[in-house]
Amino acid sequence: MTFAFIRAATASAALALVSLGSATAAVNLPALNIDKTQTTISGLSAGGFMAVQMHVAYSATFAKGAGIFAAGPYNCAEGSIINATGRCMTSTSASGIPTSTLVNTTNTWASQGLIDPVANLQNSRVYLFSGTLDTVVKPGAVDALRNYYGSFVPAANIVYKKDLAAEHAMITDDYGSGCTVKGAPFINDCNFDLAGAMLQHLYGPLNPRNNAALPAGNFIEFNQTQFITNHGMGTTGWAYVPQACQAGSSTACRLHVVLHGCKQNLTDVQQQYVRNTGYNRWADTNNIVMLYPQTGVGATNSCFDWWGYDSANYAKKSGPQMAAIKAMVDRVSSGGGTLPPDPVALPAPTGVSTSGATASSMTIGWNAVAGAASYNVYRNANKVNALPVNATSYTDTGLAASTTYSWTVRAADANGAEGATSAPVSATTQAASGGGTGVCTTASNYAHTLAGRAYAAGGYAYALGSNQNMGLWNVFVTKTLKQTAPNHYVIGTCP
Repeated sequence: MTFAFIRAATASAALALVSLGSATAAVNLPALNIDKTQTTISGLSAGGFMAVQMHVAYSATFAKGAGIFAAGPYNCAEGSIINATGRCMTSTSASGIPTSTLVNTTNTWASQGLIDPVANLQNSRVYLFSGTLDTVVKPGAVDALRNYYGSFVPAANIVYKKDLAAEHAMITDDYGSGCTVKGAPFINDCNFDLAGAMLQHLYGPLNPRNNAALPAGNFIEFNQTQFITNHGMGTTGWAYVPQACQAGSSTACRLHVVLHGCKQNLTDVQQQYVRNTGYNRWADTNNIVMLYPQTGVGATNSCFDWWGYDSANYAKKSGPQMAAIKAMVDRVSSGGGTLPPDPVALPAPTGVSTSGATASSMTIGWNAVAGAASYNVYRNANKVNALPVNATSYTDTGLAASTTYSWTVRAADANGAEGATSAPVSATTQAASGGGTGVCTTASNYAHTLAGRAYAAGGYAYALGSNQNMGLWNVFVTKTLKQTAPNHYVIGTCP
């Protein structure tokens, strides 16, 4: 059936007022009786890229399978916003994305323990979807994803639906905008139950969905800061728990994680993605708990991190958003209805000091924090370490000569959740010889821009003054800049 979007939106507003079990305030995510072999994940667009990352990096957890809608292969962006908005979204054929390189990276990272062994994917089921009218993530990106999964998952386990004339959206059979519309809330009524088709492929035959006007289970708004603070994630997420799966139940339920796309979090579309995308009706009759993690206002375009806007480790198990979602899965699957102890916020590091000043670097040290798995260092409120710091000191490079900076340090637990911020410590770098000219600094393009030796435009870094293109603006590309005059730098080498 098809309803006008305005009618559906009105119905949604009514549901928000009278739905059973709706939470009035965020609570701790409950621990439920979950069959851990039946955990799956799906996502749309940025949430689809993130779902691929979770499926591959945590394949031991999501071995059952994944549903990916309008997204490309694992690590498609390779840390570059240019790749993310370019080949990963605009490719009209699979050849536009270097799938073999991404497969090689996957195998390498698995061999290094940065992600789970790829052997876990051998029995996975995968459901892919691409609308033929999608102008945001072109079908070529999903074609490349199909080829990528073909390196790890048997062909018989992969379903790829690409025959529906739909724009970029989560597809339903009775809610949302018209099928060819591109725009908020990016939920389109195309007379096709995408959530149901995907779940039936991942789990096999299911009971018919609950078509009642009101859901039978409970919606739970839970506190996401138990698992992560900042890093682009919201303070609360949502879960839908069928009646048979409530805390303390002896029924072993399944768990499915749902990841929204860009501009679809609670701030953007309120609870429409949580309540109106078709998942919960299947959850009711098949004992599937639905977990809806949410990005926050700090996320770029409300997207999950699938190109590195928050962390260079965005696609690995150590990525802050990745680790946080995994921690949510672990908690809700911990069983028996007894809540595990709440995570304890780590205290602020003490004894923060500086040493070893040069014209372009400074070493920051601090005392160890009990329970900390790593540390993050902030210069003038900006995080400077690309990878977690496992020691109690860090040398910050790429600084300007004769310049005073302020540093703080935060401890992080095994899930990447940061504790309190240390007291700031300030220090001044040494003066450069020759009045500042002739000094060479080697640093990442990101560090160069923070220090004022370069500026960013269109995803690239440019040397200040000379305007030379230094390559992609990120923490991976490193360049040496030589100062030839005040506020003038050139790419070069120095003895």
